Amino acid sequence: MTTQTLPLQKYYPQSSRIAYGCMGLGGEWDNSAIMNKDISHAHSVIEAAMAYGINFFDHADIYRNGKAEQVFGEVLKKKPELRENMILQSKCGIRFKEGVLPGRYDFSEKWIKHSVEGSLRRLNTEYLDILMLHRPDPLMQIEELAETLLELKSAGKVNHFAVSNMSHHQISYMQKHLELPIIANQIEMSLGKLDWLNDGVMVGSAGNHQVDFVSGTLEYCQNERIQLQAWGCLAKGRFSELGLKSECHVTRQTTKLIFELAEAHHATPEAILLAFLLKHPSNIQPVIGTTNLDRIKGATMALDFDLTREEWHSLFVSARGQALP
Repeated sequence: MTTQTLPLQKYYPQSSRIAYGCMGLGGEWDNSAIMNKDISHAHSVIEAAMAYGINFFDHADIYRNGKAEQVFGEVLKKKPELRENMILQSKCGIRFKEGVLPGRYDFSEKWIKHSVEGSLRRLNTEYLDILMLHRPDPLMQIEELAETLLELKSAGKVNHFAVSNMSHHQISYMQKHLELPIIANQIEMSLGKLDWLNDGVMVGSAGNHQVDFVSGTLEYCQNERIQLQAWGCLAKGRFSELGLKSECHVTRQTTKLIFELAEAHHATPEAILLAFLLKHPSNIQPVIGTTNLDRIKGATMALDFDLTREEWHSLFVSARGQALP
């Protein structure tokens, strides 16, 4: 049974080991109005997640063009007592294409404050537990950013700050200029996206330059007690039942192994995928995004057992598609 303590629990001792990502809530990715069915669905998902022990909810101002936060907020409007028992995280910084303007990233004071006010309004909450900067802004003015975050903290609108999709170099640079700690970094990690592991095992080996990961990021976050959160943690469905019929040999063999381990541990395939992440000593917090209530329940079964070292390495090598160097 997984008993590791999350770095995040320094700030939120009650935080669940698994987080729920709300990108799937709110209907279509368009500007249409939310429907009662969307609110009802969000209500069912939130209550199911909390019933299965998940109290950490991950948002972004852009999810479903803001509708993910909006339907979540409608649920909180009807049941405000839920708020005190949950941890709300939202992201800002990504701006979609607008007319002739391209999609871009924006950490300016004006945009961050605008984004936070919008998230608070849509979520029907007075504060965010965590504000996460979604992707690095190449035009970031660090002094302006530091002052903006401090103002949001002082105003009681945000309690803590985090980043997403950043390397340890970027986090270290930012942290030197911020009076407030960066408490989490959310990056893509799964059995289907293994660069975060290959970076370590390929050191000094041919092909290491092909690894799509910035070396040292895992170790930096571990040393600094920065919570690693994994988006895409269920490998985007690659190893679901469909994986058994995949044209890719690696996908087929890995899916078969996952289903065998699920049977051995009396768990679901989703639980095996999460157990793979939970086994890693960096204390990863997976962010699941399924809107299927049974799959939410099945995912939390990952907390009921531990993979052995042998099982973990079997999954790793199978998903790599080749032996370790």
